[in-house]
Amino acid sequence: MKKIDKEGYHILKQLVSDVQGAPYPNVIDNELYRIWYEHAQVVAIQCLEYIDKNFPKDKDSEKLPSF
Repeated sequence: MKKIDKEGYHILKQLVSDVQGAPYPNVIDNELYRIWYEHAQVVAIQCLEYIDKNFPKDKDSEKLPSF
C-alpha cells in the first residue's frame, strides 16, 4: 500500500475542512442534503482522525481542524 504524499495530505485535509464547513441541514430544507450531510460529517471526522494519527508532526502547523 502506498502512503499519501505531502501534497495529497494537504488536499485531503482541505477537502475535509470544506465538507465540515457545509451549511447545517436546517439552513437547507432538503431531505437528501440532510442524509448526505450526516454521512459526510462522520467520514470527515474519521478522515481527520486518520490524518492526525499518521501525520502527527503536521498537526500543529495547520490551521485546519484536528481531532
